[in-house]
Amino acid sequence: MPIKHIDLAGRASDYPEALSHYSDEPPLYRVVLWPHRSLSRQGFVWFIAVTCGFLALPVLALVGTAALWGLLPFLVLTIWAMWFFLMRSYRDGYLVEELSLWPDHLELIRTSPKDGRKEWGANPYWVEIATHDKPVENYLTLRGGPREVELGAFLSADERLELKEELEMKLRFLATETH
Repeated sequence: MPIKHIDLAGRASDYPEALSHYSDEPPLYRVVLWPHRSLSRQGFVWFIAVTCGFLALPVLALVGTAALWGLLPFLVLTIWAMWFFLMRSYRDGYLVEELSLWPDHLELIRTSPKDGRKEWGANPYWVEIATHDKPVENYLTLRGGPREVELGAFLSADERLELKEELEMKLRFLATETH
């Protein structure tokens, strides 16, 4: 599952890879989100190797003929295109969202290879959590002040709903604890 809860003894740890640091106190709640990867690096290598093998089988019958030279550029282009687009998918998969909650601050940090690092913060007392049916089912947003940000758009609909319920529970707990 592309969700990592970081929780030790009721308080989230300040693990070394943390993106957010609001105060000297560790956050009450911290969760790290990333896109699901269905193909591992080893699986990628096997996929390319097996594809090359299957594409080479019909070409073996053409070795020594002029038809080989007509077919070879298309086979090489096919392998290159698969390699290129799978590698692009891997680069896009380096997206990470980290949500951290302190008693007086909620912070979302989104790091992606395309857009770099984006930060959003708000007072947790004023944060609204909403789900929408568009652009995807159970699209999750956080609103605090004038700005609304998406959260976990790359997660499945069920994972977004689970995350929403968990975050609402943490915010309710925080609201009752401070009063």
